[in-house]
Amino acid sequence: MPTLLLSDRDVARFLPVAECIDVMAGALRHVAEGAAQLPLRTVLPLAGTPNAFATMPAILGQGADASLGAKIITVFPDNVTTPFDSHIGVVLLFDAAHGTLQAIADASSITAIRTSAVSGLATRLLANEDSSELAILGAGVLAMPHLEAMCAVRPIRRVRVWSRSGASAAAFAERARARFPLEVTAVASAREAVEGVDIVCTITAARTPVLEGAWLSSGTHVNAVGASLPAARELDTAAVVRSRMYVDRRESAMREAGDFLIPRSEGAIGDEHIVGEIGDVLAGKLEGRVSRADVTLFKSLGLAVEDVAALRHVYERARAAGAGMEVSLGGLRSDH
Repeated sequence: MPTLLLSDRDVARFLPVAECIDVMAGALRHVAEGAAQLPLRTVLPLAGTPNAFATMPAILGQGADASLGAKIITVFPDNVTTPFDSHIGVVLLFDAAHGTLQAIADASSITAIRTSAVSGLATRLLANEDSSELAILGAGVLAMPHLEAMCAVRPIRRVRVWSRSGASAAAFAERARARFPLEVTAVASAREAVEGVDIVCTITAARTPVLEGAWLSSGTHVNAVGASLPAARELDTAAVVRSRMYVDRRESAMREAGDFLIPRSEGAIGDEHIVGEIGDVLAGKLEGRVSRADVTLFKSLGLAVEDVAALRHVYERARAAGAGMEVSLGGLRSDH
């Protein structure tokens, strides 16, 4: 059976962010119901550099209809100053009947869309329903899909964006105004972006806090996305302490989330500070927002089941549309 090669354009065409939110809801519900296997990611550092090579395998679902797959990527943080993405690689999809390789897709585009969609899902579950003021900290590749995700789940009217590069924030604001009928403003500081808003998305490459708890208004929901290493965080301790904290997966957060691990190492919080996983909220096992005044926090690390579910969705839609490029990579028995 041929393998379908799917480009970043194919992914964008067949995995719009708003549609991906429901795909992610299905995947994370499978995790909550125990119908998934997902070991912690394996990260191999490249000695003497900040760079790494990572693999993320997963099985989603059970039986002949299960999806088997993996994301294989390089992580080069300094690529932000080059023409290259900081995360480069592929997502692979295999079938559960014969183990054939069904699809290979661009990892950067899948990662950007599914990451933003999961933030949208968490916002749908945790933010106050009338949230209309949004702050985005970071103006990189995740900024536009995050704006799209927030608009898909809440009645966003005004957006403030901040980036350490003021030019990047201004350029993003201009693109966003051209795409959405919103008031989008680039501001000079993270504090100016955050004060008084309903939703905050932190999508920076920062290793030290860019968001302080003292800036957050009562009732704010925060999606903390950018930091995914034990020694890196975007939120200060006060922001974490005052929040009801949810994660995509507890085991991953306990091992990889500096936004949780650093405040815990300081003695400011304990393991019980993590209320639970958003999949458990979806499955009705766990309560989300308790009161309008809650400050809720979703710490996103990214799971391989999200990549596998996203690629399966793209693969099925692309096949139905006759899109992608078919190649033969073997996998059949040979008498030679």
